[in-house]
Amino acid sequence: MYSSKIFSAPLAFLLLTNAAQAQTKPEASVEPAAASAAKPSTTTKADPKATHLERVEVSGNASDDAARRASSASKIIIGRDEIERFGDATVGEVLKRLPGVTTGGRPGRGGDVRMRGMGNGYTQILVNGERMSPGFSLDQLPPEQVERIEVMRAPMAEYGARAVAGTINVVLREALAKRLNDLRLGLATERGQMRPNAGWTRSDKLDEHGGAYNLSVNLQQADTLDDLNTVNLTRDLHSQEVSSLQTQAQTRGQRQALNLSARLQWRLGEGETFNLQPFAIASRNRSDNNSRLTHQPLPSDGSYFYDSSQSHGDSRNDMLRLNTQWQKQLDETSKIDLRAGLGQAQANGSSTLRQYLGAGHQLVREQVDHSDGRDRSWSLNGKYSHQLENEHSLVGGLEGEGTQREQTKTCVQDGLSCRSQLEFGDELSASSQRIAAYAQDEWSVGKQLSFYAGLRGETIATKSAASTYAVSNRSSVWTPLLHGVWKLDEKSRDQLRASLTRSYRSPTLQDLIAQPSINSQYPCPANQPCGPNTVDHADRSGNPNLRPELATGIDLAYENYLSKGGILSASAFVRRISDLMRNVTSLQTVSWADVPRWVSQPMNIGKATTYGLELEAKFRLDEFFSQAWPVQVRSNLSLFRSSVEGIPGPNNKLDQQPSATANLGADYRLRSLPLSLGASVNWTPANTVQQTLITEASTSRKLVADAFALWTVNSQASLRLSASNLAPLDYSNGNVTLTPDNQVTSHSSGASYTQWALRLEIKI
Repeated sequence: MYSSKIFSAPLAFLLLTNAAQAQTKPEASVEPAAASAAKPSTTTKADPKATHLERVEVSGNASDDAARRASSASKIIIGRDEIERFGDATVGEVLKRLPGVTTGGRPGRGGDVRMRGMGNGYTQILVNGERMSPGFSLDQLPPEQVERIEVMRAPMAEYGARAVAGTINVVLREALAKRLNDLRLGLATERGQMRPNAGWTRSDKLDEHGGAYNLSVNLQQADTLDDLNTVNLTRDLHSQEVSSLQTQAQTRGQRQALNLSARLQWRLGEGETFNLQPFAIASRNRSDNNSRLTHQPLPSDGSYFYDSSQSHGDSRNDMLRLNTQWQKQLDETSKIDLRAGLGQAQANGSSTLRQYLGAGHQLVREQVDHSDGRDRSWSLNGKYSHQLENEHSLVGGLEGEGTQREQTKTCVQDGLSCRSQLEFGDELSASSQRIAAYAQDEWSVGKQLSFYAGLRGETIATKSAASTYAVSNRSSVWTPLLHGVWKLDEKSRDQLRASLTRSYRSPTLQDLIAQPSINSQYPCPANQPCGPNTVDHADRSGNPNLRPELATGIDLAYENYLSKGGILSASAFVRRISDLMRNVTSLQTVSWADVPRWVSQPMNIGKATTYGLELEAKFRLDEFFSQAWPVQVRSNLSLFRSSVEGIPGPNNKLDQQPSATANLGADYRLRSLPLSLGASVNWTPANTVQQTLITEASTSRKLVADAFALWTVNSQASLRLSASNLAPLDYSNGNVTLTPDNQVTSHSSGASYTQWALRLEIKI
């Protein structure tokens, strides 16, 4: 029944669009503002004393919508104006307003970015076209350092096919041959916790031969205060007895970060350039947690383990990457592009857990964990482009990439090594190497029809070793790709898109590492003191035999580009996935315990299908109503459905995929005052997923309202006031697990808060 409803929505959407357009008065054709801005123009003033005219150069770039329209594959471009519009604190907050994009964090806090509602790993994240070191998150990247964001809904050979849901490529600030000297000073607050930040961006020429540079530095500190209430209920299915454990916890956190990115560009000769792109992140994190536990009923044998706990954690994360790029125009039709990169990341962390009993806070257990991880990476890329006379643009490339991880873990419990460390040792090493080759061809058939065809092959090899094992894994994937665009008429603003692609999702290095992670409460899980292990406190283990998921996809879209800028579009997609990976919790006989333990482990469980519809309307209000103010309106609605074979319905969906997401926003620059105002609302409904035969997970709805006011003091200074999560809602998540002996229900909830931010933006 749902299928007929969801795919009849585009017809209704287009009928509403045509009806709105019919209300406007006939008028002469108007060039899009962005398109006309891209055309060079010069103006000279007569001067009787002048003996000659000076040369005037005016450069322009195509608008975001013009670049989107011209792309052979479905691509959304977000430029600097859009990135800066709402004054967002994270790149994730910028992306959440796009069609089909959701974030996994708390309301107003950003979080991991997902396209088309799919969970972690389905969206490929790139920075300057490169994959980053393990542990990198878009939330670590301040929007001030971003030049533009490219969102590709279907995979492309050049960017890689590890993109079942799509690809997000973040392009850092570029070296511009013009002077730019911007300073930003900001202060934000949430629940009384202060968050100062400062950013500086500088661009200028390096020499008179076309060399240029860009330097962007950002400093920030974020203090957080969170409360979390968790209730665990365990029902014995034989006796029907119910036991409960309530945990009330408060966590204080602090993050200090330094971000630096630069780009230096030299012109070596005619049609030849060389670029250096250093990129660094250094962050320090601190957290303190206090928890109070309440048991009902108390254990009948008097074995009361602990009723309160304290934990403290410190971590340090440093990442440095250096990319180089050499481009050479061989002749009028051929070009070569070579890139190389080196990266290093280090993460150190320590945590101390103390558990107490009774009013006197008797210390009954102390566990100290320390980890030290080091990642080194390299990449080599070569691309050759050739333009043929018959409107064919051929591209071929080779890629290589490698990552090496060395990890040390120590665990001391009450002065003695933890049992898991005695079993598996302290040292772990893992590595992955990827080799890829691709070829693609873009060609135009007249002025109305264009195609893109690509083929990409990748081989990935991984290894991991510890004191008790050494395992390896190797997989190869071939991915053919085909995209097409048809303009309904040479002068029409309407066009249709279609794509037939193959993509994949590879296991992470952590998923392949066989070394288990033992539940920190071992041997006494928190909800059943000193009793047998329970499913909601399962251990975790990798799986060296994991295979990558393969997905065959079809994308269809209709796009209408408006005369005053903006777009109306409707797109539908289907993905058929094989070898679906999912964490499965099962009772296993293990070497690190004397009794069977519940262990969560990633496995290939079978096939799945996901499909959806994405509607987008971005326009100026006076496009449809001639008497209206020129308010910029942005809206979108996305609907998703999926099913996993072998798991009973009705909620046998892909992990973390909601049924829908929607955005509505508008902004306007006042005519009488140098003031711009804007607001937006982001909505994601509550979601329930049947993850396995025995486990069901749920999350609450998210409704996040943002607003901003920008006062332009003069041409060099402006003041921005912004608010995120204006109508804060409580958030929650939970799961229900049913075993032959018990039904275990867990539910966690907490409050969210409004974040206010004031920022001064100065052009020096």
